[in-house]
Amino acid sequence: MNYKERICFAFIFLNLLLTTTILVAQDKPEFELGGALRFNYNYSDWKTDSKKKGGDFGFDVFRLNLKGSYKKIIFAAEYRFYAKSSGGNMLKDGWFGYNFNENHQIQVGLTQAPFGILPATANNFFFNINYYIGLEDDSDMGIKYKFQKNNWRFYAAFFKNSDLLDFGNKTELSPDRYAYDVGGRDKEVNQGNIQVAYNWGNEFKQEVGASGMIGGLYNIDTEEMGFRKAFAFHYTANYKNWDLKAQYSSYSMSPKKGVDENGNSLSRDFVSMGAYGANYNVASKGETFLISLAYDIPINKGILDNIRIYNDFSMLHKRIEGYNNSYQNVSGVLVTTGPIYTYIDYALGKNHAWLGNEWNESFASGDPSGKWNARFNINMGYYF
Repeated sequence: MNYKERICFAFIFLNLLLTTTILVAQDKPEFELGGALRFNYNYSDWKTDSKKKGGDFGFDVFRLNLKGSYKKIIFAAEYRFYAKSSGGNMLKDGWFGYNFNENHQIQVGLTQAPFGILPATANNFFFNINYYIGLEDDSDMGIKYKFQKNNWRFYAAFFKNSDLLDFGNKTELSPDRYAYDVGGRDKEVNQGNIQVAYNWGNEFKQEVGASGMIGGLYNIDTEEMGFRKAFAFHYTANYKNWDLKAQYSSYSMSPKKGVDENGNSLSRDFVSMGAYGANYNVASKGETFLISLAYDIPINKGILDNIRIYNDFSMLHKRIEGYNNSYQNVSGVLVTTGPIYTYIDYALGKNHAWLGNEWNESFASGDPSGKWNARFNINMGYYF
């Protein structure tokens, strides 16, 4: 799907939702349109031109959010417009569902996979390492059931595949997407997710939860089905102005790869994953450790509402011999002034594709002599 076709799709998508709203207006459906416009400044210490120019400042994203309901039918969608170099325009998620009652709900479409702390663990603009290996803020095509009552929350979901943009028989998954999915010569198929969480407390709020995922990896070349699995345990706590999040995750991917042009067996120690217009390699087995701490300072004077100070740390331990671990630490401040949210982050990364000059192998083999790289980043957004 080229750039013009994506623009056309976006307008058709919006027109369809607006037309649907008009047609059922006599029944007074609820409908809400929102979105955001964001700009970004960054200074990267591993880029010579960035250091010489004193960084770069430009467009980040324009997004549209739509949600509504008609009787017990509900829907929600988010469409994002990035620069062509970052994947162009993409549907982040979009689904319709049904509220049976206050405890039971079902969603169908491109909906978020229930795994780990929801909707995300980090406070900063960069998220954490789980996002970059497809284990956070990832929406796939399928059906999801949600149960929530008293202190309990339960999810069960089945995803036929990730967000397919092309339906060719031997077509690789396009990396022009928001969330990281397995790509290259492998495809995610027939994935099942389950999550259970329990929360308690009033002034001192806490939650514990466990998540599990199993699914297939279909290889285009061998036409054989591999296997993919992951599980996670999480804990969150909120006391007065303090907020703590911690999570442990483990994953394993076993693709049925074939041979290269010389007849040599392709390595199964990594898989290709893609988003924002480009693919890179990720270790096929690993575990992640995440911890995030934040403190809110309410201001409520003039145009300044709140300041959140935070530090988010994440680590990917690769369970492949000879592979080197990946790290990310982001210290920052979120300044809220009415509808304007400004993230001011100092991000450090080691063997990290987005925080260093090595793209393809950072989350796979990595570099045993790899050094820490830093990026100072300011993201300003108007949310409506």
